[in-house]
Amino acid sequence: MSRIKETSTNYANKQALENECLEVYAANIIGGQWALAICCYLINGKQRFGELKKSLPNITERMLTLQLRKLEENKIVKRTVYAEVPPRVDYELTPIGLELKPIITELENWGKKHKVI
Repeated sequence: MSRIKETSTNYANKQALENECLEVYAANIIGGQWALAICCYLINGKQRFGELKKSLPNITERMLTLQLRKLEENKIVKRTVYAEVPPRVDYELTPIGLELKPIITELENWGKKHKVI
């Protein structure tokens, strides 16, 4: 995954657009197939890493880890580590993440209506 350098013109343009257009800001947080898909699965409740990986068989473990970290940094996902052997880690949507439910439902409805078969 390439990262935009914070000193680049592209980065500055992206930041300016996010500041001017809150829809772009929101889309950059949940945009991309993996972040949105992860949120879709977590809407139904807590899941462990392995459960998410099974639900998304084409995602690599590294990409799943990166996406979960990004969602956690943006306060969309909460990661809970239990002091057990072996360690158990649960992922769930935060209250902010749960506010995405009606948006995800509307995206699903739009997809059903407009998907080309």
